[in-house]
Amino acid sequence: MQPDSLAVKAVPRPGGSVYRGRFAPSPTGALHFGSLVAAVGSWLRARQAGGSWLLRIEDLDPPREIAGAAQQQIATLAAFGMQSDEPIVWQHQRSEAYAAALQQLVADDQAFACWCSRNDLLRSNGLHQGPCVAAADPARTPAWRLRVPDLCIGFDDGLAGRFEQNLADDVGDFVLRRVEGYYAYQLAVVVDDAWQGISEIVRGADLLDSTPRQLWLQRQLGVAQPDYVHLPLALGPDGRKLSKQYAALPVDAADPLPALRAALGFLGLPAPLLAGAHTPTNLLTAATTRFDLAAIPQLPANVHLRHGMS
Repeated sequence: MQPDSLAVKAVPRPGGSVYRGRFAPSPTGALHFGSLVAAVGSWLRARQAGGSWLLRIEDLDPPREIAGAAQQQIATLAAFGMQSDEPIVWQHQRSEAYAAALQQLVADDQAFACWCSRNDLLRSNGLHQGPCVAAADPARTPAWRLRVPDLCIGFDDGLAGRFEQNLADDVGDFVLRRVEGYYAYQLAVVVDDAWQGISEIVRGADLLDSTPRQLWLQRQLGVAQPDYVHLPLALGPDGRKLSKQYAALPVDAADPLPALRAALGFLGLPAPLLAGAHTPTNLLTAATTRFDLAAIPQLPANVHLRHGMS
């Protein structure tokens, strides 16, 4: 077993005050405007705190990944003036750490094998609540789930405020390892955030309702809880979240300034505040001294991307 796989029990927040942030895209397509907003927001928070900004590639789902997308994302971020302060972490290389965490949860009777299919769970609105509906089948590979309590889990988000969720009612026992053998996002993100000593997670509000699951996992694994800031989502002209699933236009690494200015404006830094900055590096440097969470508009914004930003 590699030493990394034990770190989930051993890594607290470094020094209690050292800031470590991260950006963790999935390589399912080119970097789009919504992802750029999250990257810039997380980068600015790290730089304001004089801390580290890390890049992690969440390549856990091979069927959904696009060949070359990760390298394209890394190159695009560099063109926008953002590079990881430490070697990039690739989740596909971290399976031993996830296996060790799962073994720990099984040993603590918090995780269990499950043969329930989606059809089996239709009567409970797709939620796994209590004993399994399907019987164990040695001929089939099971999924592994985390047992959740009938308990309200809450936290204070740095931007969204108080958020609470009853895991049993709203989520049910959730998957840690899928029947295909892939580790689930919820397990991997908790293990890696602990291993890397991430002190604050800045990401899009679409992941707000994932946070209570991650908090519960953190408790069960005995690791430190980071702070959280969930940024408003950029919406397309149709009112839907800008994402690869909805064919959002990719940002242009060859001409980064228009999209970078738009992202900074979305985060409450309109162009007049950054007058005189005409390179990505200068823009980000100027933005670092002026970035303020309180200035970020609280309502989702519609973003109409021009082809000049694509």
